Amino acid sequence: MALLSLQQIHKTFEKGTVNENHVLRGLDLDIEQGDFISVIGGNGAGKSTLMNSIAGVLSIDEGDILLEGQSIKKASVDERSKDISRVFQDPRMGTATNLSIEENMAIAYRRGKKRSFFKKSITESERQVFKEALVDLGLGLENRMKTDANFLSGGQRQALTLAMATLVRPKILLLDEHTAALDPKTSVALMSLTDEFVNRDQLTALMITHHMEDALKYGNRLIVMKDGQIIQDLHQEEKAKMTIADYYSLFE
Repeated sequence: MALLSLQQIHKTFEKGTVNENHVLRGLDLDIEQGDFISVIGGNGAGKSTLMNSIAGVLSIDEGDILLEGQSIKKASVDERSKDISRVFQDPRMGTATNLSIEENMAIAYRRGKKRSFFKKSITESERQVFKEALVDLGLGLENRMKTDANFLSGGQRQALTLAMATLVRPKILLLDEHTAALDPKTSVALMSLTDEFVNRDQLTALMITHHMEDALKYGNRLIVMKDGQIIQDLHQEEKAKMTIADYYSLFE
């Protein structure tokens, strides 16, 4: 049984109007435990709609989404958040600007817990967990835990978001072009850190990227989307043989 199964997913925007846009068209996808899947495709292929449907931001029109065999298509974003974590393209979206690093970490640590658990104070044991997670980033943020997220660079905030998304091991980690807004050097560093975290914790991850080099280098599967469907699903052996030229030929 697949960890996450998308079955005949359809999503149409502005249905019944002149602007009707049938974005997902009967999409099927099985994600196995431990998969690290890169998703590529041109603008309008349906990549973001796919990710938003999994996260619960968008409700699907037809089909079903099963997590460990149980339908979650009617579950809210909050209900899904205990199992599904996400790192967004915009570094500002993953952190609360006016909260400190440790306060942001506390929100992530308590995600999916009962509201009564959201007490104001952070315990010393929690603080130690946060510090150990921040040490793994290699950015010295463990020494700045009282600093507001607003004072961090884009790369630091994105690394913090990654730490928050994996602080409590999610069943699914969604990476939504999470290096796209960073400069090339920072992007490379964050992608390397992402790969380290995924492998270390044996996470199951789905990553949208426009960087073909990253799609070829990282993960065990490469999915190509076009017109709301998956037109290629390449596994490790096939992906390892691909070149950049082969990639471009997929869109011809």
